[in-house]
Amino acid sequence: MKSANAITKAERILGGLWGALCGDALGVPVEFRGRTSVQADPVTGMRGYGTHGQPAGTWSDDSSLLLCTAESLVAEEFSVEDLGERFVRWQREGYWTPHGTVFDIGMATSRALRRVAGGTPAVEAGGMGEYDNGNGSLMRVLPVCLRFAGARTERLVQSVGDASRVTHGHRRSVMACVFYAFLVRALLDGAGREEAVDAARRDFGIEYGESCGGQGEAFGRLLGGGFAGLVESEIRSSGYVIDTLEAAVWCLLKGEGFAETVLRAVNLGEDTDTTGCVAGGLAGVFYGLGAVPGEWREVLARAGEAGVLFARLAAECSGEPAGAEFILE
Repeated sequence: MKSANAITKAERILGGLWGALCGDALGVPVEFRGRTSVQADPVTGMRGYGTHGQPAGTWSDDSSLLLCTAESLVAEEFSVEDLGERFVRWQREGYWTPHGTVFDIGMATSRALRRVAGGTPAVEAGGMGEYDNGNGSLMRVLPVCLRFAGARTERLVQSVGDASRVTHGHRRSVMACVFYAFLVRALLDGAGREEAVDAARRDFGIEYGESCGGQGEAFGRLLGGGFAGLVESEIRSSGYVIDTLEAAVWCLLKGEGFAETVLRAVNLGEDTDTTGCVAGGLAGVFYGLGAVPGEWREVLARAGEAGVLFARLAAECSGEPAGAEFILE
């Protein structure tokens, strides 16, 4: 494995994108299974069928919407309306699905996309109620985090927030995406894991103040000094956005290497694909593309198409060449 200083920005970006897809696909076969059940037969690599009856390397709605987001950023730089249109196309036509059909979609996302299709401005479509705080925007926001990591903080926060609001408009969901963006930014700059989490906490505090914009209770554990010392039984892995964010950050801090980090996330059980996707994005940015197992990437559905898209986005985000050599190793 390369030393942290030897990993280029393009390799970190590509590592994050591929890492998210791999984490998602690792989790799909065991989604909704409880922790005890999953850990009795732990995931150790790509496997097929299981919960959704899909072949190995199949990713879920998480990656479909992440890919739609990446494509939108390449085409438009950033347009919330374009995001909404691509998401609706995914829901209605199976666009950027692994095998042509949508086999999984969250209720909040489904309701929001119906609003977009009905003419609601995309930035206003996401639900804003207490029960609209699933992880459906956190799971797909990584490309926006990467695209605006080098921009002014105001631009990063606004872009990430608007991207969340297409499907999840509650302040808590938006803030979870912003914390993730701050963490991705620090990792992209080459910070160590603990250093990056501390930087995200600092930036989050500056952005939202001591009260966390009225969401202090929700973010209290993540922002507290004892978070890294929590044991697995204290980490929840449901579809609630705070649970997913906490689980992903905890796995990043506890894991040793990309594969161990992502497998740890998936084997927490419950919302395995999204926990794997969000943790895989963080671990991929930290460890770089070279740490994402080639045998995992190669089995992914539509790997060639995803690789071309990721190379284009990485080049735009980093200003570094990211040609065919980055697509599959």
